[in-house]
Amino acid sequence: MSIESLIEDFSFLDDWEDRYRYVIELGKDLAPLSPEEHSAANKVQGCVSQVWLVTEPHTEPGGVHLGFRGDSDAFIVRGLIAILLRIYSGRTPNEILSIDAREIFEKLGLNEHLSPQRSNGLYSMVERVKMDAKALATPRN
Repeated sequence: MSIESLIEDFSFLDDWEDRYRYVIELGKDLAPLSPEEHSAANKVQGCVSQVWLVTEPHTEPGGVHLGFRGDSDAFIVRGLIAILLRIYSGRTPNEILSIDAREIFEKLGLNEHLSPQRSNGLYSMVERVKMDAKALATPRN
């Protein structure tokens, strides 16, 4: 799903209650992580809920692309992870670094409706994705 189609899906939902339910529904479709993947190395710091993100680089035509998988102990956070995966998975590190997450979240109506704690956690997840992308975008010596 493209960023544009995600924004379009949200635009059909009139109020925050409908969007909230949709976010939770998106989270229900996440593939589960293995017990081993629920590790300290995959845990995202800065989230009130427990959040784990797994980064999977793979080579495709055009270079390295990153896939992401994630999980949380909170339904709404699982939905936010699903949104992040739709925004970032399957892209090159440079594409990931060029995406303005705040602008997308504003278009989705998330910025004004998430609590400060949820918002901070969401941006902690974005920072983790971008940190992983930056590590792979930076030439190694």
